[in-house]
Amino acid sequence: MKVTLLGTGSPIPDPFRAGPATLVRSDADNVLFDCGRGVVTRLAGAGLFPSMLSAVVLTHLHSDHVCDFNDVVTTQWVMSATPQPLMVVGPTGTNDLVTRTLDMLSPDIGYRIAHHRDLDRGPWLDVREVAPGEHFTLGDLDILVGATDHRPVEPTLGYRLSRAGQSVVIAGDGVPCASLDELVLGADAYVQTVIRDDLVRAIPSARLQDILDYHSTVAQAARTAQRGNVRALVLTHYVPALSTATERQWRDLAEEFTGLLVLGEDLTTLDLDTMTVH
Repeated sequence: MKVTLLGTGSPIPDPFRAGPATLVRSDADNVLFDCGRGVVTRLAGAGLFPSMLSAVVLTHLHSDHVCDFNDVVTTQWVMSATPQPLMVVGPTGTNDLVTRTLDMLSPDIGYRIAHHRDLDRGPWLDVREVAPGEHFTLGDLDILVGATDHRPVEPTLGYRLSRAGQSVVIAGDGVPCASLDELVLGADAYVQTVIRDDLVRAIPSARLQDILDYHSTVAQAARTAQRGNVRALVLTHYVPALSTATERQWRDLAEEFTGLLVLGEDLTTLDLDTMTVH
């Protein structure tokens, strides 16, 4: 399997980083986790179009994680040579998100059906709401759903994907908790959104201070990974944005983790077969 950080940004607009999105690729499947701003452009950068996705999986329904879901839906629909379903998996509320998105897109859907003779139906979405403890399969991937703690946002989910003895956990947002510890135990890779609490505390903004109580810090993510004996910790959704000048500081904050630490620009990829980063 390969894990690609499609978007490593946050709600703070950044000309160099797309919004939160992670791609997991196996031999047969391409699974997109979350749909932050610019996700379709970043998919193209990874060599894929939405029509090549096996599924879109949502960790939670915060706007920065779903704001370009509509672009994935539209592009998958119009770029598919023949009608094909797009599986959408997510927590309770995902059905409502899909319904409202299609309602928002209804004028465009009508225009395209009227214009293109080979389009006789709108987007075909196969929606599944899941809960902690459930298992489901996508092609050759077995996926376990786990609870994360991003309160007051509820429910929020993490996912453990397993195939041929390899496993990767996509944790989304949240703080350390027992259910996350269980989900990451023994994983080859654990992908976690993180903040630099030392820098956020120095910014005189009450609204920004609020993010401190429901996002993992770099050190907390490192401790979670170390407790779980994880082989590689993959950091993303950097707040504030990671830069070349500060990368050493980020790495130092994760010093409690003794495995492979992965962080970088959008499209950074970890190959689990070789445990190499490119």
